[in-house]
Amino acid sequence: MAQNLPTVSAESGLARYMEEIRRFPMLEPSEEYMLAKRYQEHDDRDAAHQLVTSHLRLVAKIAMGYRGYGLPIGEVISEGNVGLMQAVKKFDPERGFRLATYAMWWIKASIQEYVLRSWSLVKMGTTANQKRLFFNLRKAKSRIQALDDGDLRPDQVSQIATQLGVSEEEVVSMNRRLSGDASLNAPIKAAEGESGEWQDWLVDESASQEHMLIEQDELEARRAMLKDAMKVLNDREKRIFLARRLSDTPVTLEELSGEFDISRERVRQIEVRAFEKVQKAMKAAARQLANKSAPVESPA
Repeated sequence: MAQNLPTVSAESGLARYMEEIRRFPMLEPSEEYMLAKRYQEHDDRDAAHQLVTSHLRLVAKIAMGYRGYGLPIGEVISEGNVGLMQAVKKFDPERGFRLATYAMWWIKASIQEYVLRSWSLVKMGTTANQKRLFFNLRKAKSRIQALDDGDLRPDQVSQIATQLGVSEEEVVSMNRRLSGDASLNAPIKAAEGESGEWQDWLVDESASQEHMLIEQDELEARRAMLKDAMKVLNDREKRIFLARRLSDTPVTLEELSGEFDISRERVRQIEVRAFEKVQKAMKAAARQLANKSAPVESPA
């Protein structure tokens, strides 16, 4: 499917890449439908290639929105193309909507995952709120015209925290991470006329290595339990559960109702049922693990 796709290289540059992908024709709805059916029913790789190439401009447009993170635009576009190919593999033309509508979610998810992997400063921010804050802080600052680097004013912090539904501490912390790296040997003036280097005032407030290892083991155990628990779901339940409960940006009921050609209320019912099934499986697994871990009393 990825055969002969143009790439952004240092030699050709972005302008050359945009010129190349504009040569691929846009598809009419009927053409898109027939190509998707050919790939779905006959694994026609040429059909899949046409579907991918006709949407490369969509990937480039979405990728341009992530240029502010300082990553090579060629790699951002490549990651978006990976998401596009995943969308083509899973696209069902019988649902009645266009590939672009369906692919947009996959493209953004692939790019955002790449951005998060690449930004070492954000590896500490793993919750859904922190990821959402990471991708929306710049827009929020722009809306209130807080364009300067450095710390935000208290009123700006409060306003952004309210808008994005996070704590003020998270806003301050993420803003400092996005402001870039600073040298530990940078001179700094402290209170009462004291001076020195930045590292002189740094305090390690992180948990001990032992505590971090325990938390990591617990997190991995929970992930494994969740993965096993999700085996009780069928394909449709799993897709809806992942999209609604485990996605950084939950897919709307409207989008899923279009994807599966069912009502929004039916999607909501499936979501609730899938959550209850997973919850029940998780509790059963936890009880089983507790029973295995319980000490065995020796006979008197």
